Amino acid sequence: MVVDTIKENLCVNKLVATKKEVILVEGDMIVPDSKPDILNTICTSGVVCIYKKEVLEDKIRLDGNINTYIMYMADDSQDKVRGLTTSLDFSENIQVTSCREGMNCKLETKLKSIEAKVINGRKVGIKAAIEVEIKVYSNEEVQIVNNIQNAEGIQMLKEDLKVNSLVGMGDTKIYAKDTINIDSSDNLAEILKANVCICDKDIKISYNKILTKSEAEIRIMYLTEDNRMGRVTAKIPVVGFVDIPNVTEENMCDVDYEIRNIVLKPNSMEEHSIYVEIEIGVMATVFEEKQINLIQDLYSPTENLAFNKKKIATITNKKTIRETKQIREKVMLEGIENRSIIDVDVMPVIEKENKTSHRIVYEGQLELRFILSNSDLQVDTRMAKIPFDFAMENLEDGENMDTNMAIEVMNRDFIVQDGGVVTSNIDLAMNSDSYRSSNMNIIDEIQTNGEREAEDYSILMYIVKKDDTLWKIAKRFGSTVEDIARTNGIEDENKINVGQKLFIPHYTRASMNQYV
Repeated sequence: MVVDTIKENLCVNKLVATKKEVILVEGDMIVPDSKPDILNTICTSGVVCIYKKEVLEDKIRLDGNINTYIMYMADDSQDKVRGLTTSLDFSENIQVTSCREGMNCKLETKLKSIEAKVINGRKVGIKAAIEVEIKVYSNEEVQIVNNIQNAEGIQMLKEDLKVNSLVGMGDTKIYAKDTINIDSSDNLAEILKANVCICDKDIKISYNKILTKSEAEIRIMYLTEDNRMGRVTAKIPVVGFVDIPNVTEENMCDVDYEIRNIVLKPNSMEEHSIYVEIEIGVMATVFEEKQINLIQDLYSPTENLAFNKKKIATITNKKTIRETKQIREKVMLEGIENRSIIDVDVMPVIEKENKTSHRIVYEGQLELRFILSNSDLQVDTRMAKIPFDFAMENLEDGENMDTNMAIEVMNRDFIVQDGGVVTSNIDLAMNSDSYRSSNMNIIDEIQTNGEREAEDYSILMYIVKKDDTLWKIAKRFGSTVEDIARTNGIEDENKINVGQKLFIPHYTRASMNQYV
């Protein structure tokens, strides 16, 4: 006979697979006829755009491009520094076991390296390495049995759990457009270098809607028509709405951004300005924290019970930590006398993660690329590294936490001093999303299969063995935890000792009713 149960719905957002892969992208570029020959390249930079991703059977397909900017020394007595811009396309199938169509994929991409080498005066070869971190999630609707109707005599072992149940997911597309003004004395000739990143991220939750707010920071080096170099930094607001039913202010929300396309070009309608258009994909995942009283095990002293039992992986204890890390260090750069800093690329790299029960320590370094120039507009680069560490303190069970650490470069300032010393003042935004992966025991389809075989004793003695609990002993002998504890004068039902002698009373409805 089927036992009537009381159930609660739970949507589990389960991490199915993770993978970190390096994609190698190569291509050649022919120098346009309007540009002078290349003597040598000075530096190459790029912005990764992913305009399409697909979750397929055991693989993820990515289509994208690298907006590439090459600064080079011209083989021309009149032009010292020039720039090339191209798009390096790629399409890649990454093998990810266990992923299936319909699952959700989150990406983190980083341009690990990019370089351009001169093949001849009119042709360059470009090689790039993109580091891709993939996380694939599946959503599963489950029903949790948290109570039994008419459960007289049925013993239940319950556990209070806080789990993060998925409320919903949604996405939107945002076009961030603006005009960046440069110095009024500069007549823009061409863009030499560009970097784009999404920063200052924030959200606001209202009923059925997520307001996402961030900024696209654009850093551009450019060449003027009278052969001078300039630099401009600007931030463009990135604001959008994601519609998700049943979302409330009490929910938690993860938001991921993907740059899909970038257009940077001199503004044909307005002098002394650069037109910027960025296509950004925004994905929101919303959770609610549920307190559930989950049945872990059950039995009846008088009847045989049969039930299904399975484990469900879920996440608990989701937290978001935002802190600022200030770095104030001096670095030595050889041969920078009589040179000025035009621009500095700052790339944070986490190399090691150390977990203890109460803290997580990240160790890494800042990779710095200085672009320098002298009075004759001779441009070259220098590399430097600054080690750093960051600690998340006052944690509970930090060793079993899963974390996603993202670092944003908020502010940067560099001052050249005597002797090749550069004072570096850098502020980093340390953004950590943490959670725990947990396995829940789910019981379902409970049935009674007749009376339990009668025992021919009223009380017996049992010696406690290793790994015994009162629950296991009571279930084995058809007694109850309450009866054993009462008979043996046990105050703490969770504390018994190996070798301890226990008197096990036979379960009777009279004894149970007397206890109740």
